[in-house]
Amino acid sequence: MADLLIGIDFGGTHIKVGCFDEALRLHKRGSVATEVDMGPTLVVDHIVGAITALLDCTGHKLGDIRAAGIGIPGPADYQAGILINSTHMPGFRNTPLRQMLIDRLHCPVAFNSDTNVACFGEFTAGAGEDVDDMVFFTLGTGIGCGIISHGKLIQGATGSAAGVGHVIVYPEGEPCNCGQRGCAEAYASAANTARRARAAIEAGATSSLASLEEISCKDVYQHLARGDALARRITDDTAGALALLCVNMLHVTDPARIVFAGGMIGAGPALLTPIRERFDQLIWRIRRETVEIVFASLGPDAGITGAAAMAREATQEGPS
Repeated sequence: MADLLIGIDFGGTHIKVGCFDEALRLHKRGSVATEVDMGPTLVVDHIVGAITALLDCTGHKLGDIRAAGIGIPGPADYQAGILINSTHMPGFRNTPLRQMLIDRLHCPVAFNSDTNVACFGEFTAGAGEDVDDMVFFTLGTGIGCGIISHGKLIQGATGSAAGVGHVIVYPEGEPCNCGQRGCAEAYASAANTARRARAAIEAGATSSLASLEEISCKDVYQHLARGDALARRITDDTAGALALLCVNMLHVTDPARIVFAGGMIGAGPALLTPIRERFDQLIWRIRRETVEIVFASLGPDAGITGAAAMAREATQEGPS
């Protein structure tokens, strides 16, 4: 009986795969190097090989797969299942990735952005599983966002809704790679938290960070813990931008919970506490807000879990 769900998290360097049952219990996980230079056909071969290896370990075969899901970096035509282009994967231009997987796996394949998939994973089986309305932020090189409203993922007309990393929080502020100024991402992504620290030191700021050849976001938070004043200023600005983003999303979507994910949450309370404090300072006083601001709980399994959950939902709603 076809009762297994497969979740695929398509990353630039590694592809993670997971084998789940109907209740989204993870039976086995694995990964394979993406090796994008090989081109789409061989990469799909690697994905199918990794899935087959998982099935072998659990005593199953391809015919036992009910559906699969995949989360990919954009830009893509998510409705058509086509990866349009990627700066990290130049060989994947207008690649019909979903159909290629359908042809090899012989089952329906759900196809969505990596951020939406991780959001759906946290909503279904993680930090948002007991609410119907949720906003999800992932903090990394940029800021990704997913929105759940009344239990449904908000997709937009082209599947690219929730690009809130480029909401302007400080007009005429820091330049952003998108061409605007003052975007939340220009202040609060991991990459730009580190960049602002480097720029301050180059401008003459005194800091223990100056002894480092390269400065990462992790370094900034580590030096914050040691009492560095510049690290404090930089991280306060990061928390402030994220709190503004939370306030704006509160008024747009009215979530019960706001969930932060990504490598930056490794900073723990040093990141979350000032976001909550600044948020409480900024929100209106008309009524008491009950929205919770929390960290994600699935860690690196969010992508494969969300992809499997999307696969399950797609088969419940009808064929892909």
